[in-house]
Amino acid sequence: MEFKRTDYLKLPTKSGVYRFYDKHKTILYVGKAKDLKSRVSSYFANPQVLLGKTKVLVSQIETIQITIVESELEALLLEAFYIKQYKPKYNIMLKDNKMYVRIRITIKDTYPKVLLARKEDDKNSVYFGPYPQSNAVRLVLKTIRKIFPYQSVLNHPKRICLYNHLGLCPCPPMFDSPELRKTYRKNIGGIIRMLEGESQKIMKELTKARGKASKAEDYEEALSLQRKINALSIVTTPFHKPVEYDVNPNLRIDLRQQELDDLKEVLNNAFPQSPFIKGGKGDFITKLDRIECYDNSNIQGTNATSSMVVLTHGEIDKSQYRRFKVKREWQKDPKNELPNDFAMMKEVLKRRFTHVEWDFPDLVIVDGGKGQVSAAMEALEARGVTVPLIGLAKREETIVIPTSNVIARRNDEAIPKKRLPRSLRSLAMTNKQERSFTEVLLPKDRPAIKLITRIRDEAHRFAITYHRTLRSKSALQ
Repeated sequence: MEFKRTDYLKLPTKSGVYRFYDKHKTILYVGKAKDLKSRVSSYFANPQVLLGKTKVLVSQIETIQITIVESELEALLLEAFYIKQYKPKYNIMLKDNKMYVRIRITIKDTYPKVLLARKEDDKNSVYFGPYPQSNAVRLVLKTIRKIFPYQSVLNHPKRICLYNHLGLCPCPPMFDSPELRKTYRKNIGGIIRMLEGESQKIMKELTKARGKASKAEDYEEALSLQRKINALSIVTTPFHKPVEYDVNPNLRIDLRQQELDDLKEVLNNAFPQSPFIKGGKGDFITKLDRIECYDNSNIQGTNATSSMVVLTHGEIDKSQYRRFKVKREWQKDPKNELPNDFAMMKEVLKRRFTHVEWDFPDLVIVDGGKGQVSAAMEALEARGVTVPLIGLAKREETIVIPTSNVIARRNDEAIPKKRLPRSLRSLAMTNKQERSFTEVLLPKDRPAIKLITRIRDEAHRFAITYHRTLRSKSALQ
């Protein structure tokens, strides 16, 4: 995406890589940012505080191009890719005569070391980079080391080091063996492949190996592999090579649209003969411009909270987030004296749909299975709301879709007709139907499940953050 320098406030608050160009379309500078709007704005908001070289750079900027990415490693690698490809003038000038950091792997050694270097002066090593931000490189390597332990010094002392106790270093001088050499080489190969952008293949291989270990009842090995999978997910999932962003700068937008289209297909296939579509034909869901997801958080019913997070056109939209303090948190399930998660979900959704001033969703997702979905349906019925509703059950990440009574009894006074989908404004239900559900288990790499799990995880994070805040306040009282 391209912006004029005067439009820097229109940049998205997403993570990615930015590039400054002059009036001749010559690239001046490449940088990466966790928040593109905030980082780029820092160049223009207070020009009087800029130092000499930076002030000259800003005076020459005519346009700004950005590429939004999915992960920290993607941003790091894409930034290095552009610097190496274009050699921007000010990336060289603003480094104060310091060489950018590189990742060096002494590939010819029996036990290759993973090091940081400023120069590429060893023919027996492979290098990755250069990377402008050494702190970012160290953070990425720290995470990679949890997946593939390695030696990080040229001359390892002949004793067990601290990193060995942390599971980060095999300590080759102490445990040299053919088996260790084979495993260590495999780890180094994994690191190289990650830095070359093959994280998805590595993830599949680790998942396959974990399955084999579980079947063989080697649970210690299975647990070790699961830890690697978790660490890899944090830093690289989903992952795309820098060249993919170079070929298609709108890759992220295309991926989001792919997720939305796939989700529409999944949900419409669950309603092949929906009684709520005129004539029983057509798509039940025609657009997913706004998706809302709800999750509860509590400990034994105390300080119970719920969150509403929103995707707008497939992207996280924090400006639309809302949080709820559950008012009837004392209410317990009489059968087991545990917090009544169903009642909480019902209360929160009833409260949400009293806010007719909030934008109306095209889809509501609740964190949970049939029980939570049923509670949500009761809330929609009570408010006379017409909106597609699904749940995501935690155990197998199963999508729970109501296949009857999806559209609740409508009260025209509760929600203005203009907020209803055009094809549904003439529909009205007078009698409840018996509830039934379709459960859909999708492959983990299916775009639709990626979208649903992303918004569910964000709803969980937002809910638990608010819960911890309330719990801390209670503890101080």
